[in-house]
Amino acid sequence: MQGKAFVLLIIGVLGHQCPAAHRLSMEGYQFAALTRSIPPRPPQALTGSHFAAIVSRMDLQQREQAILDEVLQGNLPSFLRRLIPVQLKHELGNGKTLTATIFVMPDYLAIGSDSDFLRIPADRYTATAIADRFGFVLPTQKMVDAIYDQSSFHLKPKSMVPGLQMRSTEYYRIHNQMIEEQCRAGGIQLGELISGHKKDVVVTNLLAGKEGRIAIYGWHRSKGDPIQPLSIVHVAHYADYSHGIRLISKMAMVDGKVRSIYDVLQDPLLAKVLSDEGSIRNLEGIMALASSLRANPSELHSGQTHGSGVGRYRTQHSLIVGKYEKSAAP
Repeated sequence: MQGKAFVLLIIGVLGHQCPAAHRLSMEGYQFAALTRSIPPRPPQALTGSHFAAIVSRMDLQQREQAILDEVLQGNLPSFLRRLIPVQLKHELGNGKTLTATIFVMPDYLAIGSDSDFLRIPADRYTATAIADRFGFVLPTQKMVDAIYDQSSFHLKPKSMVPGLQMRSTEYYRIHNQMIEEQCRAGGIQLGELISGHKKDVVVTNLLAGKEGRIAIYGWHRSKGDPIQPLSIVHVAHYADYSHGIRLISKMAMVDGKVRSIYDVLQDPLLAKVLSDEGSIRNLEGIMALASSLRANPSELHSGQTHGSGVGRYRTQHSLIVGKYEKSAAP
């Protein structure tokens, strides 16, 4: 019954697209069936500002665990749950075209509320764990290009002084503020599809047998002109301010049929509609680095001294939050 409801939902949404449009309308539809695995945001969840204040005192592994804990408990702004359809095509020859529609978050993963959120980079382990738990995948290079091409707004990439500070929470916060300033200046509303402001963490065949690497691509200056070519130069635990996690629903429409992106990307004939590389070998392996998370989320970033779970790190850093709240009071 749920499967039928899902199909009817997708068909109904696509049926409302204007037939004269040259691409899918970028309306902010609410795809409840596609985001049902994301828990509701807890009433007392941290805001983006509070979260930044807490994790600024943590080491990198502790921060990754905190990101994981918060997101898995549903602490992300509501506008990210309103997925946007993006269309891709592949010419088969003989006048035939293969078409696919993927459903993407309108912006990069963030922690907090609609009024106070922090776009949060994450390493490969954290990103794949979140995607796996919520029923999403990371994009391919071709998906990133399509999202940019079909975005309602293209933000200008904003680089910061390179160095070790690139991985700091302060850089995360400042870069998020720079993005917000662009959004306000452009009159961009929450939930509109935007791009250009981050590099994407992606899946690629370059990761085959490379569990210790993370793949990044994008940060477009204009169509077909990304600052970051496809690269696996960084280790899997690496993340810096310029990285973003754009989640893609694992369910897509391919030639009018609901298909799993996992199945499509491993089909030699269908994969080219979603990937410039053709089929992605061992996609399950690439996306399942943190599959043990299903049993115990606290084991993902092992070897840490802060304990496990959102409750413990909140308790440990309650004094930081208290100081932050006092300093922010009028």
